[in-house]
Amino acid sequence: MCKYTTIFCIVDDFCKIYQKWIQHQLLQSNKRRSREGKLSISEAISIMIFYHFSPYKNFKLYYNATVISGNLFKNPPCYDRFIQIIPSLFMPLIIMLHYMSGNKTGIYYVDATHFAVCKNIRISRNRTFAGLAKRGHSSIDWFYGFKLHMIINDQSEIVAIKITQGNIDDRKAFEAMVIAKGLQGKCYADKGYISKSLFDRLYRYGLMLVTGIKRNMRNYLMPILDKIMLRKRFIIETIFGYLKEQFNIHPQKHRSPTNFFASLFAALIAYQIKPSKPKISYP
Repeated sequence: MCKYTTIFCIVDDFCKIYQKWIQHQLLQSNKRRSREGKLSISEAISIMIFYHFSPYKNFKLYYNATVISGNLFKNPPCYDRFIQIIPSLFMPLIIMLHYMSGNKTGIYYVDATHFAVCKNIRISRNRTFAGLAKRGHSSIDWFYGFKLHMIINDQSEIVAIKITQGNIDDRKAFEAMVIAKGLQGKCYADKGYISKSLFDRLYRYGLMLVTGIKRNMRNYLMPILDKIMLRKRFIIETIFGYLKEQFNIHPQKHRSPTNFFASLFAALIAYQIKPSKPKISYP
């Protein structure tokens, strides 16, 4: 319960600032309804974040067993009504994740992971993500869905993310994140990010891209520190696996694209709040 209280205080402090900003941006109108619901926006966001810390694999079971029967909040709405509320949480979740981004330490790791929205034999019958998801190729097989591109620092904090369709080149998304965040220093990546033109462009922005070499490439000298840091690149893959398995991110279970992305942002916020993150061990 102490953990729940801490998370709720963090969310509630953000929502107070967010609601003041929204009221300042909106035009005043006497026709607009301002009736409060059974749950405040901070309570609704907290419920979504609580779910990713729970051992439940099904949100409906979690909501009925923990929120309604567990007396976390007074007079919560039914499950069907809460599902209708989730799209309204999409924007505050994005803004909250943006303000909780990690520090710019000068040492970064970049990688991408895929989210398949259905099995390949059911691509033609998928209607939930029709027009949004695209076919792409991972290191294992073809898939139909999206990609999550992520940059973390050496403290395992998320610095930047970008969600694209499955057929988007990882290097394009990476360059867009670097420019948007203004990152400088060194970034370590796998061989999929090898590109001389990309290296030159990022170097002008102040970021040095460090990758391994392929078999058909000419060998070159690399500082021993860069070799050591490049071997620590597995940390970002560990984070991807943690998000998928422990935080229950499964797009196949969703019947609304907005609800899936809202759940994904809530999981990323839960990871940022989590005090014990995977750490890089230095020699």
